Amino acid sequence: MATTTADRRMIKLAMSAPYLEREEEQALAHAWKDDKDQEARNRIAMAHMRLVVSMAGKFRNFGLPLGDLVQEGYIGLLEAAARFEPERQVRFSTYASWWIRASIQDYVLRNWSIVRGGTSSAQKALFFNLRRLRARLARGDTYLTSEAMHQEIAATIGVSTADVRTMDARLSSSDISLQAPISSADGEGSNRLEFLTSDAPLPDEQAEGSIDGERRRHWLHSALDQLNEREMKIIRARRLAENGATLEELGTLLGISKERVRQIENRALEKLKAVLISKTMDFAHA
Repeated sequence: MATTTADRRMIKLAMSAPYLEREEEQALAHAWKDDKDQEARNRIAMAHMRLVVSMAGKFRNFGLPLGDLVQEGYIGLLEAAARFEPERQVRFSTYASWWIRASIQDYVLRNWSIVRGGTSSAQKALFFNLRRLRARLARGDTYLTSEAMHQEIAATIGVSTADVRTMDARLSSSDISLQAPISSADGEGSNRLEFLTSDAPLPDEQAEGSIDGERRRHWLHSALDQLNEREMKIIRARRLAENGATLEELGTLLGISKERVRQIENRALEKLKAVLISKTMDFAHA
């Protein structure tokens, strides 16, 4: 991605900021922490803008403007300046690096694709390290197939091979709008949305299915009305319940043998069949 004039000015300004000696850095950090001296905090942040620019440059391969990456890194830098504890005797650059990187990574994840990805720490590590690991494996002495490469990366980062395969596919292509125009042979304009297929039934099929379904439910209720109380109880327990009862269970419940239960069930099914066939024939000749 080309560096704009504004980006070059920003980089030049960052690189021209004076370095801070350890003692001066400690004094400014104490002034901010103890006295809430905003100027002290700003001086610490400005002295480390070159660190922001350097880290932002490492994320330029994701296709986002350098200026935006630097701005996000600066937000992380200010957060680090606000939280820095000088009594720990750690250089501010060491502490701030984590906050700068985290801020830029979050920005990249939010803006690289319209599809949110990398929600867990392992997924984030996969997102930012996949290309580097794949390039390193490709430079090795041993030829690896794509699947073997995915397995190596999965083992290194601690994710599933399926996650690596999915992320690799996402990083290999960019988002495509469904409204993007497609030119046709006859010159008529169309877009990708018009070419998407749906597995759902057509509207007339849905209407027909709804009507037929209601008709079948009515026929079934009519057929069930022809059963006596014992037949209804057996059919409900054996055929209409989610977990059908066994013949032995119903025999114990009704005080009859399981063979008698089977006979009653068969008789009830014959009744239902006769009524349903009658309904179907009447409908066919209507």
